[in-house]
This record gives sequence, C-alpha cells and structure tokens, in this order.
Amino acid sequence: MAKSNDLRIALFEGDGIGHEITAPACRLVEKALELTGGGLSISFESLPGGAGAYRDEGEALPKRAIDIARRADAIFLAAMGLPDIRYPDGTEITPQIDLRFEFGLYAGVRPVRIIPGVPTPLSAERAQETDFVLIRESIEGLFAPAGTSQQIGDREARETLVITRAVSEKLFDFTLNLARDRKKSGRPGRVTCIDKANVFPAFAFFRKIFYERAAAFPELACDHAYVDAMAMRMVKQPWEFDVMVTENMFGDILSDLGAGLMGGLGFAPSADIGDEQAVFQPCHGSAPDIAGRGWANPTAMILSGAMMLQWLGREKGEPAALSAGQLLQDAVDGAFASGGLLPYELGGKDGTGQIAEAVGEALDSLWRERS
Repeated sequence: MAKSNDLRIALFEGDGIGHEITAPACRLVEKALELTGGGLSISFESLPGGAGAYRDEGEALPKRAIDIARRADAIFLAAMGLPDIRYPDGTEITPQIDLRFEFGLYAGVRPVRIIPGVPTPLSAERAQETDFVLIRESIEGLFAPAGTSQQIGDREARETLVITRAVSEKLFDFTLNLARDRKKSGRPGRVTCIDKANVFPAFAFFRKIFYERAAAFPELACDHAYVDAMAMRMVKQPWEFDVMVTENMFGDILSDLGAGLMGGLGFAPSADIGDEQAVFQPCHGSAPDIAGRGWANPTAMILSGAMMLQWLGREKGEPAALSAGQLLQDAVDGAFASGGLLPYELGGKDGTGQIAEAVGEALDSLWRERS
C-alpha cells in the first residue's frame, strides 16, 4: 500500500522500444527525487496497454488499467502502437489518444528547448535563445470523437472539425496561466493563437474565444498567426516565440516541426493535462525496427519524467518534486553539453544504456555541486 508521502504513478511501457526506455527513465526519476526528496518517494505500477495488449488480451486499454490510472497521481507512458497490429477497420491502435478522451486531457504541452550539445539546424546563438512551448488542444479539432467520419463508397470521405467553447476556454486559461508563470521566470509573456480564421468559421470562433479569455491577462502580450505562416516562422525565427496555442491537428504537425529544431523526436518530451489527470510521454513512436538493439534514445522519456516531477510538485505542493524535476532536466543538459554523446539516430554510437548512464552521472555531479 502506498504511503501518504508516496507519489503513485501508473506506468504504461507500451510497445517496441517503450519497454527499453521505461526502466532507465524510471530509475532516473527515482534517483532525482531521492536526492531532493526529504522523505518523499515515488512508486510505479506497470499496466497493460498498447498494440501488444490488444493482441494478447483483446483490449488495447483494459478497463482495470484505466481504473488504476484514474486513481494515480500521474501517468507515465512510453510509446504505443505497432504497424502490423491494427483494428479491423485498418486504423492504428493508439490508446494514448484514448487516454486523452477518457480523462479529458485537453492541454497537450509540447516544450521546444534546445539541449546544449545536441545538433540542431539553428546557430549556437539562436539555439540558446530558442525556448517556447506549443500547447496543442488534445480532445477536439479533427481528432474529436464527437466528430463524424463518413465514407461514401469509394468516392468520398469526410471528417468533422469540432471546436467547443467549454474546452476552448479551459485550454486558453491553461495556456495564459502558463505564459504568466513563465514571465515570472524571465520569459517574454507572449501568447500566440495559431489558427486558420481567414478561411474557416470554426477557427474564427476559436480565435474569438482566445481574445475573450486573454482580456483577463493584461500583463501578457497576445497575438495570432495563421498556421501556414507560423510553420515558416518556426523555421526562420523560432527564438521569437514564447507560448503558442492551437487546434489538435495543427498542433500535431507543428510539434513535430518543433522536435526537428531540437534534433529529433528522441529529444522531445510532452504532457497531456486535464483538470484531474495528466499523462507524460515522449513524442516519438514505438520504433519496432530498432526494438531490442539497445539503440533507442531515452532522452525524451527522461525529460517527460522531469516534466512529470515538476507538475506533481505544483499540483501536490511538494517543493522536493519541483526541485527533482529541474535537477533531472539540468542533468540531461549536463550530459549532452560536452558534445561527447551522440545517439544512433544522429549517426552516433550512444544507445539507451550509455545515455542513461551519462545522465545519471550528471545527476550525481550536479547534486554534489549544489549541496
């Protein structure tokens, strides 16, 4: 039974490389909290979910797993889905999306921050200046389960875009509060709404609600941009932005563009946050083509763990968890800063074990320096 000072985490190791990146990430989360914890501990309960669970149990997300995840303090998820295991209609098995709908996780948080020493398309000076967060609405838009998918024979297919006031207001309030918190830490305090309001009435509605909610945050600079123009500006001047917010499909696309600036999906953490629950997971997929080789880059999973600790620290009023999350993020920076680490996907020879070990050593070194 969990102790009162024990943070309970529902753990989905998922498919493919998910199992390989989970163990070292959990160890590093535990280690960071042990260093800063003052008696605060963390426990992980491994749960079935993913394409493998669908193959073995007939359910991609068993009800017992959902029930345990609902009661947990947070959910830590590796990667789900396999290309050769699909539903009868041919669609991929994506329980990570099902969790968003199940728990109403409307705010998809995708930070874009360049890790020192990781190759990036940006110059060294601009890389240092680039630090923004893309907030992706995660339960509506073109992904909305309330939308209508229709295929008429072999002639036509249709999807419905759904934007509701109820979800949009919560999304914008979350985004604006995040920007206000970042401003306290020295960031610009700027929020950009990304849409296509010049063509689609649904996006004009989306933008209208954004400015309504922004009126309560006069200390922030709020503006808007069309998604196509923003895609170009993210490539040319990503350092100009602070916090962005957009619809589900646009966020899906732009967050991968942001990951490209960071060096690839192996470095891109994320969170999906609702009123009660939150899921933390890397942006990348299950990469079955390299599973079992020890090549998987665990950095995004580790950084997702750092985000989880920081969120738990804020939600539970636990300063030790906040400190542990920052320490773990700093340790990732320290491990890569010298330029000695280079993952396989970037042409190097450092795999899961080497990267995790380097982050662990950086954790110890940083803690000694700060103690």
